[in-house]
Amino acid sequence: NYNKGDIMKTIAITGASGFVGTSLRNFFEKQGYKVVAINREVLNNKQELQNIVSSSNIVINLAGANIINRWTKEYKELLYSSRINTTSNLVEAINSVETKPELLISTSAVGIYDNKDTYAEDGKYSDDFLSKLCQRWEEEAHKAQTNVSIFRFGIVLGKKGGALAKMITPFKLGLGGIIGSGKQAFSFIHIDDLLNAYKFVIDNNLTSTFNLTAPKPTTNLGLTRALGKALKKPTIFPVPEFALRLIFSEGAKVLTDGQDAVPKKLLDLGFEFKYKNIQETVDSLV
Repeated sequence: NYNKGDIMKTIAITGASGFVGTSLRNFFEKQGYKVVAINREVLNNKQELQNIVSSSNIVINLAGANIINRWTKEYKELLYSSRINTTSNLVEAINSVETKPELLISTSAVGIYDNKDTYAEDGKYSDDFLSKLCQRWEEEAHKAQTNVSIFRFGIVLGKKGGALAKMITPFKLGLGGIIGSGKQAFSFIHIDDLLNAYKFVIDNNLTSTFNLTAPKPTTNLGLTRALGKALKKPTIFPVPEFALRLIFSEGAKVLTDGQDAVPKKLLDLGFEFKYKNIQETVDSLV
């Protein structure tokens, strides 16, 4: 919250029309920031992109096609280009203007880690498609000649979109259940904590790589139980792994392979999570 004498700060956002982007826009406008959406046309227009980044204090890079989908060869190419090429255009614009934004916050995902252990930000990377995509995405962002922070998202849970909106219908009908064995890790974050983490990093001008996940990761079974409890519905219909593979092909990995990540850096810096575990998160949203 700025005093009258302060200059209103500007935040530019790529991927502003998505669930997280829309939430960020509303959140920061309420805080008194000017928020500018960088849409696809702008990303491909050098001059306009340069104008926007040179007049922005903060740039938030969220652009990228939805990961939960059927991964055909074409879709994998789209997952790649919608992240790497947009980030590269953005970085090029930042590097070619004289007045640079103070901070670029680029996105990545906990899918960068393998699923063999619980990891803080120095965790071991996997060598699958998703991890390599995240690694390239982060490398691209780090080429920016300004302060860079990377936010590795867990699954973002909120009322108005994201994974919960897609999952909740069968649960409301009493048709919910675990996916596969249910033992796979499920690292998630409540949208409110995600928004406050952006504010925290911007207010304190922090440059690092952060896991954006609740302090207590759960499993798919833990999520299923929390939803059943909150909705007071049975959760007896498991979704077999082969059925997901038929729908999503290799993309089913996102749902069947979960990573186990903890937000060590945010916690060490004294960031307070409002929703620390899955039950608190789900209860506040359904």
